[in-house]
Amino acid sequence: MRFNYIFIIIVLLFSCKSEEKGKKEKVETKFLVNNQFQEILDKTKLEGAILVYDLHKDVYYSNNFDWCKAGNLPASTFKIPNSIIALEAGVVKNDSAVFKWNGESRYLKIWEQDLTFKEAFHYSCVPCYQEVARKIGVERMKSSLAKLNFGSMDVNEMTLDNFWLEGKSKINQFQQIDFLKRLHNSELLISERTDSIMKSMMIMYKSNQHVLRGKTGWSVRGEENNGWFVGYVLVKKNAYFFATNVVPKKNFDMKFFSRERKEVTFNALKALKVLSEKESFVTKQ
Repeated sequence: MRFNYIFIIIVLLFSCKSEEKGKKEKVETKFLVNNQFQEILDKTKLEGAILVYDLHKDVYYSNNFDWCKAGNLPASTFKIPNSIIALEAGVVKNDSAVFKWNGESRYLKIWEQDLTFKEAFHYSCVPCYQEVARKIGVERMKSSLAKLNFGSMDVNEMTLDNFWLEGKSKINQFQQIDFLKRLHNSELLISERTDSIMKSMMIMYKSNQHVLRGKTGWSVRGEENNGWFVGYVLVKKNAYFFATNVVPKKNFDMKFFSRERKEVTFNALKALKVLSEKESFVTKQ
């Protein structure tokens, strides 16, 4: 009996030491300020934040973590969860499904044609995705968003086909990256088929060294423009997630806004040596 007691004590002591060791070995997520990111934004006359997350190192890099915590309308970055919900609900069969143009004038000429689901995603066709949202419906949209945990979306009968473009909906840069991490790790509660289609649709650039998946977004409130570029780069068995959110300064030339939200992100990834300085990125968006 005495031997049993001694054995139990030894086991308990060993367990406590192992637990202590495990706590010491656990590395906390790091948040590192990167001044190069700010220099990149200053050169392009943009204000905002670039957030990059190194999955393997568990490190976030940014020029402004406070900006990263502030929520903004998701704009067309919402086309990622909207596409997932549409595929899961059967509203859209696959990425080859065709959206017929009704002949009406649209904001962009490139939208004035029949588009496949994949093309509608890359061309950011707002009318196509408004049609998708209406087919999904309020209740199904709400329940699906709750499952996906994508920011804080304000969905009701009045906002169903525009809640990501105007109103009270918001998501911050950390939430964007959290959502993308779960997508990358196949942790979203969706089918393997939807997971595969979505990851294929999101590819903007591919080479022997890199695969870049992402989505841009642009919202306008009055005279205030807010731009997004979110996604992730796969390179050498690691994943680097990014969420850039920027607004133009007064003297910024708005004809470059669409391009520069991507360019500043690429330059930030180059500064971290994730992408090559010599590599030129021609993306589909």
